[in-house]
Amino acid sequence: MIRAARKLFLNRLVTPLIALFAAFGLTLTTATSAHAATWESSDQWGTWNNGGYILYNNIWGSGAGPQSIWANSYSQWGVWANHPNTGGIKSYPNAKRVVNRPLNQLNSLSSSYNVTVPNTGAYNTAYDIWDTDYDHEVMLWMNWTGPVGPLGTYQTRVTQGGHTWDVYRGSNGANNVYSFLRVGGNSYSGTVNILPILRWIANQGWWSQSEPIGDVQFGYEITSSSGGLNFTTNSFNVNFS
Repeated sequence: MIRAARKLFLNRLVTPLIALFAAFGLTLTTATSAHAATWESSDQWGTWNNGGYILYNNIWGSGAGPQSIWANSYSQWGVWANHPNTGGIKSYPNAKRVVNRPLNQLNSLSSSYNVTVPNTGAYNTAYDIWDTDYDHEVMLWMNWTGPVGPLGTYQTRVTQGGHTWDVYRGSNGANNVYSFLRVGGNSYSGTVNILPILRWIANQGWWSQSEPIGDVQFGYEITSSSGGLNFTTNSFNVNFS
């Protein structure tokens, strides 16, 4: 009902604007239509399956504004979001690949990424890696902007998977959260060898050596993007064996 009311309001707002623009020989486009994407969605839980991956708009936080996701493939996609400048995470639009394999039966697990993100707002660009029961969540923060921070308390600094991380550990009441914040400045492209990081967690006794690894997600955890900001994934993949 709320989404329907919002759409009706937007239609009433946009229609006279289109007429006004037409009078001056101009055109009005939305943030996503300019991409002429293969798939687009403004639905709260909009999803698209492509190439063995799932893309997800995932507007889950309270007080969220409008957000649209577009994609040409699982590897090349983006988001336009206009979330108010208030506290609390509003969304985590992402692309994911499902692994569904016990940790001790993985020979390799890695991912490459290349993103273009705004220099304003409050967000992080992060991997979100889950076990199959969603009892454990591993976040790898590759870059972040604005007043955002990890859940839990600081544990240590560790070098694993081709990067150095500050590690935090906590719980959100539903699952354990292990946050790895990249040390040495924001990274906008590169490769992460994920498997050694997951094995390191097991070596701390935080989860089992045979923990079943479920989803490997990559996206943007957005707290605020007032006025409308664009987040673009230029390329992305997950490989495992």
